[in-house]
Amino acid sequence: MTALFSPRTPGHLRVDIWSDIACPWCYIGKRRLESALAQFEHRDRVEVVWRSFELDPAAPPALDQTMGEVLAKKYGRSPAQVQAMMDQVTAVAAAEGLSYHFDRARLGSTFLAHQLIHHAALHGQQGDMKERLLRAYFSEGARMGDLETLTALAEEVGLDSAAARTALSEGRHADAVRQDEAQAQALGISGVPFFVLGGKYGVSGAQDPQVLLGALQQAWAEVQPPALVTLGDADHAGACEDGVCAVPEPAAR
Repeated sequence: MTALFSPRTPGHLRVDIWSDIACPWCYIGKRRLESALAQFEHRDRVEVVWRSFELDPAAPPALDQTMGEVLAKKYGRSPAQVQAMMDQVTAVAAAEGLSYHFDRARLGSTFLAHQLIHHAALHGQQGDMKERLLRAYFSEGARMGDLETLTALAEEVGLDSAAARTALSEGRHADAVRQDEAQAQALGISGVPFFVLGGKYGVSGAQDPQVLLGALQQAWAEVQPPALVTLGDADHAGACEDGVCAVPEPAAR
């Protein structure tokens, strides 16, 4: 059986985040976490790990429908209502410094893009790759199921394009994506973004930075080793060190 989380590293806090590239709230959540980390005094000892989650695992590599058409069908709303929904999310994103263009979004599977994030993680570029994919999808209208597009984006963040192409073509990280998704199911995660701090605390949704900051502080306090307070004589009487035990001399009679 595979453990959901690796052993904790003393003095560090790991934040696992399940999210999808095609999720507008996931990009907003990423920015809000970054805002929280900027206020967190131990931010240099926080490790962020991006986990895969597909909102539509059955999606084909490409869809010809627009975002508005898909949302209208999914929620049974009129085109005007759907546009109002997208405008609202666009405004929330803008408040976080993000530029959303739903009219450019090219829908389809994100499975290949998640594999690219795992590939980037092997080269210490996971965070950069995640950011580039999100911007490409929401701001530039890039297709996340297109091998050529993903290879070019990988090269932009400093990855070897030939190695990235081979990894994606051969599906080398497909199992890693499926394992992330299996872990999400085991944890009962049904919506994203979902943050797990220190392998213990879960935060659902793109919460306000202050909420995330509070979660970081609480998780940090619990993953730290207990402080050691020494009581007694400095010569450690009655203690064993390196196989030698100090035995007090009997009192004179």
